[in-house]
Amino acid sequence: MEPKSKTELTAPTYYSRKEIQQAMFDFCKHRETVANFNNRFFAKRPDTFDYPNDIPNQARQGATSFHCSEELWSDPMQINTDMTPDQYNQIKIGWDLLIDIDSKYLDYAKIAARLLIDQLESHGIKNYGIKYSGSKGFHIIVPFKAFPEEIDGEKTKDHFPEWPRLIAGYIFKQIRNPMNNEILGLTTREKLKEQGELKTEHLCPKCNKPTIKKKNYKYKCPDIKCKTELEGFTKKKVAMLCPSCNAKMERISEREVDFCETCKINTAKLEATSSYGGEVRQNKIQEFKIEDTIKSTEDAVDVILVSSRHLFRAPYSLHEKTAFASIVLTKDQIADFKPTDADPLKIIQTKSFMPDSEPDEARELLQQALSWGEQTKPKEVYRQPATGNRQPNLKGLTIDPSMYPPIITKILKGIPQDGRKRALGLLLSFFTSLEFPQDFIETTIQEWNKKNYQPLKDGYIKAQIAWSLKNKRLPPNYDKPIYKEFGITSPPEPGMKNPINYTIKKAMQQKSRTSKNSFYVKPKNKNEI
Repeated sequence: MEPKSKTELTAPTYYSRKEIQQAMFDFCKHRETVANFNNRFFAKRPDTFDYPNDIPNQARQGATSFHCSEELWSDPMQINTDMTPDQYNQIKIGWDLLIDIDSKYLDYAKIAARLLIDQLESHGIKNYGIKYSGSKGFHIIVPFKAFPEEIDGEKTKDHFPEWPRLIAGYIFKQIRNPMNNEILGLTTREKLKEQGELKTEHLCPKCNKPTIKKKNYKYKCPDIKCKTELEGFTKKKVAMLCPSCNAKMERISEREVDFCETCKINTAKLEATSSYGGEVRQNKIQEFKIEDTIKSTEDAVDVILVSSRHLFRAPYSLHEKTAFASIVLTKDQIADFKPTDADPLKIIQTKSFMPDSEPDEARELLQQALSWGEQTKPKEVYRQPATGNRQPNLKGLTIDPSMYPPIITKILKGIPQDGRKRALGLLLSFFTSLEFPQDFIETTIQEWNKKNYQPLKDGYIKAQIAWSLKNKRLPPNYDKPIYKEFGITSPPEPGMKNPINYTIKKAMQQKSRTSKNSFYVKPKNKNEI
């Protein structure tokens, strides 16, 4: 039998303290709250605290930490995995904005936390809660009370997780450059490069999107009278013919340039025209902007945490790896905070993680995030049906499984551990975006579910399929953290933004090879796709 960890030895005595029990119980009211047994297993869900004494009772049975939901429920015990999103909303009474700031280095997390708090305050939010995560980060909370009940007739409580996700993404966008600049000020670019921490991207001056690297070749006509020069991406194996005199041109140089796939501009073109899309201006050459990213802070604001029924560590809960407590802090304590300050033996007095917010004080933040979300929404790559259940032809493309991106192929082999619901969401967004028929989707998902380490309930799957068919959405772009959960750290091709783009590209290549105008036809069974 393995010896008990420090957290296991500490937990029974620590959770027997009345002030710890009361602080945790008060915060976890109306939340799904589940015990973790030293990372070996979680208690059966749904679960919640009925009394403060539930905490020490579970600790005596081996519980080492407690995790609770961002969503607030009228009765957490009514939650059922067979519920549709509408049924969830019927028992959901709200949600708190919980931002998880995480990094390999605590100093980086401190910078992110300070900048994030500055953003909240600049948007009119005076009341927020801060706590140490127990490891290398912080949790910041803005209560549901601070948000408006409705925006443009839409109930705020019914828009979880999409609205808090937008807020988290919007705030991270605001703090990303200042955060990276501060970290660069703590060290040097060379040191960060040695550590593999620095990632540099070149952004298009027109659309501000990351570029890709491409080889650019320069040719010159050898005819003395002609001397025509050409520059482009074409590398001729035999010869490049001069467009002026038809002589064979010589390749005199090659270089790597930045290329924007959206705007179709590159370094060479900008150098030649000096102002893309406008008149040439002397000595004013537009350049691809350079943006630095510190890898440890690339996902400093964890958007994955903002997902349906995702749990986070309750205030004053212990952390299995460090044995420190998730203590509540003030803004002024962040800079000088040390993990040893969260030693459970040092906790003398508890503080509430839930601030007393003013109604509507987070309205501006929500509205700004929604506006940002509209501006950054990826363009759809499929056409919506004009009427009824008519299937679009996707411009004459025929799609088969060989054209699926690696992430979809990998997920279809089955999920060996946690992540089944997020994987299901990815599959459904992929299949519905490409307008696959309902019977194909149902059959494919049923077969996939059998391969999982523990199949999802049929009722839940049917509800998710029905909802996805009515609410078609593109899969997340490859720069979202969700792909890292499934071992995908980069797109299958440089510059590839979305799994849909991969499939469309493969289908177009196939169409080009066959030179046939085949239309998408609803298959009789999955083997015909």
